[in-house]
Parts: sequence; structure tokens; C-alpha cells
Amino acid sequence: MKPAMFLVTPGAEHLAPEFLAAGLVEGAAEFRKFPDGESYVRLLEDVSGRRLVLVSALNDPDQHLMSVLLTAAAARAQGAEAIGLAIPYLPYMRQDTAFREGEPVSAVHFARILGQFADWVVTLDPHLHRFRTLGQVFGCVPARAVTAVPAIAAWIQSTFARPLIIGPDSESGQWVKAIARITGSPALVLAKTRTGDRAVRIDLPEVGRFGDHQPVIVDDIISTGTTMARLVSGLMAKGFRQPVCCCVHALFAEGTQAQLLDAGALQIVSCDTVPHPSNRIAAGKLLVDGVLASLEL
Repeated sequence: MKPAMFLVTPGAEHLAPEFLAAGLVEGAAEFRKFPDGESYVRLLEDVSGRRLVLVSALNDPDQHLMSVLLTAAAARAQGAEAIGLAIPYLPYMRQDTAFREGEPVSAVHFARILGQFADWVVTLDPHLHRFRTLGQVFGCVPARAVTAVPAIAAWIQSTFARPLIIGPDSESGQWVKAIARITGSPALVLAKTRTGDRAVRIDLPEVGRFGDHQPVIVDDIISTGTTMARLVSGLMAKGFRQPVCCCVHALFAEGTQAQLLDAGALQIVSCDTVPHPSNRIAAGKLLVDGVLASLEL
């Protein structure tokens, strides 16, 4: 059997060293845009008979998706034995129900699109709320979710002597509790009520016995930063130290980082699933571990 090969599609180039370190063979392809904005893909070597892993950035899905699908289609036409997608950040997962009449359940439909081109999928910390598992989203296509929790916990442990791990809402609880367990730190999971796209209300605790702890707010995604900014300023008003904002996926909208710093955040830190100046935590090896497990299926 030929060794597994990986191809990196545009936007995920920073993850290539982790896949090389794991012993996978790197393939080559040409990616560019036509003058009208359409995607051009060309495989530069034969992938017939190979198990192929496409390391694919989809944090800007409407920009990146076609390159991924065309690469998979070209590989399939050339006779690739199997095609897997290694996706650092899986988009469209937050629309996991029809909130209003006439809306699609985007999570399922997006997964169905990917599933037509892939034999299996691995991703880091997908936003699962109403779905219990990633397999429920993808249906018949094997889908594996791995977590950046060990990498985040290691960073926190090496940086702060007395951290307090805080989650802004119940959805963040899975990350907060796991990180607190690894680091041996206290944890608080708060209650959040969203009243609009950029409006939230958070029930805040008194500082109490946590006055000498460094608050580290952890969530899977930061996009507009509204929730984090409200929490940062609210905690400081209650007597807490300047909090650190930490997330897996930095989807920062324009002005998000400035908003958090203006609110009083001591530091903003993210994993490298989405390239951003706040990237401090390398999560690529965890994605590779999930890929290696999927290749053994």
C-alpha cells in the first residue's frame, strides 16, 4: 500500500509541518483564482491508489470551500483510494436548528456537501450544541472531533500560577471543566442570555475567594467579541483582576480585538486553527492525531 499523502489547501499552510513530522508524505497542487474570482485547482502529482488527506482551512468558507471541493473531485477522478478532510475549524455549525420559519439547518446541509466529496472528516472542537456528536451532523460519513483542551490547559498551566477558568455560558462548560480538571484550577461557568446578535446579559459572581486568582475566560469561538467584552468589564467591576481571553477559534470580526482590549482584557490568546495575531497555542498536532486515528479505520 502506498503511504498516505496530505495536500494543504489555501489558508492552512501553517499546519503542514505537523503533518510532515507525523511521517505523512506532502503532495503538491496549484491553487489560484481566475480573474472573475472562480477557483482553479491542479494536482501536480499522481494520487491514484493513495489515501489522501486534504488539510483544509474553512474559516472563510465562502472563499475557501470551492478549492477544497475541486481538489477532492480531482483526486477522486485520478483514482485516490480514499479522501479525508482535516479541517481545523468547521464552519456553519452554529446554525444547528431553524430558529425562524424558512431557515435551513446550515450545520447539516454544509456537512452533507462535504460528505459528498470525502470518505471521512476530522475537525477540532466543532461547535456542537443541539447535536450530541459530530456523527449526528455528518450522518453516514465517519466524522471525528478532537479537542484543543490539552494544548490550552498546557499553555495556561505554564503561564499562570493561580488561574481561575471561567466560561461565559453553559455551552463553554465542556472546555472550562476539562481545562480546570487538567490544571487543577477552580472553575466558574456563568449564565448568559442573548437578546440580539450583539446584545447579551451575563449573571456575574462576586470576587469572593477568587481575588488572588488570574481569571482566564475560555470559549470555543470569539467572533464579534460582544460576550467576552461584556464579561471582561463586568468581572473587573466585581473586583476581579484583568481577565485573559482565550479561545480555540479566533474568527474575529473587524474591531473585535480592540473591543476586548478596551474592555480591559489583559491578553487575548487563541489556538492556531484560524491564523490570527492572537495565535499563541499550537493545536496542529492534535488535529494530526485525529487524522492518524482515522487513517487506521
